[in-house]
Amino acid sequence: MPTYPDRYVISPRGPLDAAATAPGSKSITNRALLIAALAAGRSRLEGVLVADDAAVMATAVSTLGAQLRRVDDDPTVVDVDGVNGRWTSAGADLDLALSGTSLRFLTAAVALGRGRFRLDGSARMRERPVGDLVSALRGLGVRVGAAGGDAFPPVEIDADGLPGGVTEVAGDRSSQFLSGLLIAAPYARAATTVRVTGELQSRPFVDLTLAVMRDFGVEVQRDGYERFTVVPGGYRPRHYRIEGDAMAAGYAWGAAAMAGGRVRVDNVGAASRQGDRALLDVLGRMGCEVRWEDEASTLSAPEGGRLRAGTFDLNDLPDQAQTLAVLALAADGPVEIRRVGNLRIKETDRLRALAAELRKFGAAVEEGVDALRIVPPAAPPGRVEVETYGDHRMAMAFALAGARWPGVAVRDPACVAKTYPAFFDDLRAWGVGVDAA
Repeated sequence: MPTYPDRYVISPRGPLDAAATAPGSKSITNRALLIAALAAGRSRLEGVLVADDAAVMATAVSTLGAQLRRVDDDPTVVDVDGVNGRWTSAGADLDLALSGTSLRFLTAAVALGRGRFRLDGSARMRERPVGDLVSALRGLGVRVGAAGGDAFPPVEIDADGLPGGVTEVAGDRSSQFLSGLLIAAPYARAATTVRVTGELQSRPFVDLTLAVMRDFGVEVQRDGYERFTVVPGGYRPRHYRIEGDAMAAGYAWGAAAMAGGRVRVDNVGAASRQGDRALLDVLGRMGCEVRWEDEASTLSAPEGGRLRAGTFDLNDLPDQAQTLAVLALAADGPVEIRRVGNLRIKETDRLRALAAELRKFGAAVEEGVDALRIVPPAAPPGRVEVETYGDHRMAMAFALAGARWPGVAVRDPACVAKTYPAFFDDLRAWGVGVDAA
């Protein structure tokens, strides 16, 4: 892992003419690691993300009984010997740090084991709700409880296999609750049906879960986004390639949109199954020139450097909201980002944090329950020191402002290690100034 100073100062170096390669997709990596760990036999995963979130999942499934091994000392290639749906550990205490994906997925998956399991994490993790998943697992006959009136981690499960049956899960807080249930369900003793109550958030992430499950041999029966049924079976091991991370690609696209010039991302293209690739469509609406290839994408900034204002529904790609909010600083009028209420239960309350930091740049910001309206500053901002709140996406998104205006200082840059340890090195390689301060 890189070492980081207390803060970086980001400065423009002129228009970009850059080529970028995104790290492996975090979303696919953590799904593939868990599914391969549950499969019967050996899978080889290529393109694995090397970052804290993936390491948390890898450590957890190893503790539970799967065997993981790097191939030829390459951390992006991992062989996984799965447990055929039955964890060999007779209970475990799992520290999942700040990896919400790991906690939600594994809360359901450890129910397949036998013994007492406890899942916990950082102080912020203990503020991230898990009650809807606890209730859904109880509906399937799992003995599970959580702190704070069953609402928050730590979670404790007295596991004796997953019985299966019919349950309901709320969809209006996190799609990860549904994804966790679906990933575990092929090893239940009976068919499992999950009904979704409320409007399902971040639907492309559920589509991604279903796609990875299908890749490993499990087909889920579904009625839209309201009802899902999984019959008992199991995952088949396979050789599996993980595509580049579309969320990470968003920072490369954003850097070019802010600095001017162009950037080509060589491993996120039209064939990507990640919903976050749609940020490039949003940037096209904002005046950027976009070119898609099957396995690559190119963004060129608009002539004159001003992005078009507009209103954007980011419910399907909420993790790109911070990037878009920072790009709004360079728009020709107000930018409104809607239907992203689940940002309040991420690594920090991202809507509140965004409003506070954007105002430091001179923007007028209206913060709604699930929306932000950003009026860009009338004049270029002076020196700004950005607080990151320990949130990797706050650090990476606000660094993009420094590609346009000098003197943007990003505090606690080490938080990017959660999903993109090489971000600041890559930003420098794309042609943006990055200096320790």
